[in-house]
Amino acid sequence: MLRLASSTALRTARTVPNAPFSLAASAGVRQKHTVPDLPYDYDALEPVISTEIMQLHHSKHHQAYVNGLNLAEEKLEEAKQRNDLAGQIELQGLLKFNGGGHVNHSIFWTNLTPIKEGGGELAQGDLLNAIKSQWGTLDTFIKQFNTKTAAVQGSGWGWLGYNPNTQGLEIATRPNQDPLTGLVPLLGVDVWEHAYYLQYKNVRPDYLQNIWKVVNWKNVEERFANARKA
Repeated sequence: MLRLASSTALRTARTVPNAPFSLAASAGVRQKHTVPDLPYDYDALEPVISTEIMQLHHSKHHQAYVNGLNLAEEKLEEAKQRNDLAGQIELQGLLKFNGGGHVNHSIFWTNLTPIKEGGGELAQGDLLNAIKSQWGTLDTFIKQFNTKTAAVQGSGWGWLGYNPNTQGLEIATRPNQDPLTGLVPLLGVDVWEHAYYLQYKNVRPDYLQNIWKVVNWKNVEERFANARKA
């Protein structure tokens, strides 16, 4: 099964909330962003997410965001060297869209895992207790999450986030590839059509109902624990 070259992005995305990729630089040279390896094969999430969707989503769509981000940062550096403020401002949209796409997807891949490796299983612990405290039951949380996320107009994301101010959990949605801000991202679900259309057609609620079978709750729990420590 084809995978892209590994990078520090995946390791960081697994352990550090809100920092799914590396911005490391050496000797003043900017390190280009890369698409992180998937921690499973393209066919591993069948039958919930098809092999074809995973391959296209990871190797084509995510790669396009990375390419766009690298190009936008190169152009931004050139504009800075020219002291071209207008040029820098003009690039902010590309940086937000492509950077957000890279951030969001780097989290998304680690939020998923095959059923045979524990996908969909949330053990008793702090995260489940916090969900029950907020929504009563896990099923109620999932229903509310799906309702809000299904209602996203056009393309976007549904998120479970941790609010460091209230020390509570919140459901949030974002349009397009806007990254989650104000909350620490714990679990993101992509509802762009490229994430589900080849398999679920235009029935987004079916995709949202099934994706919980492959949610990597261990990853979400790790993010929750790290967020509470921060």
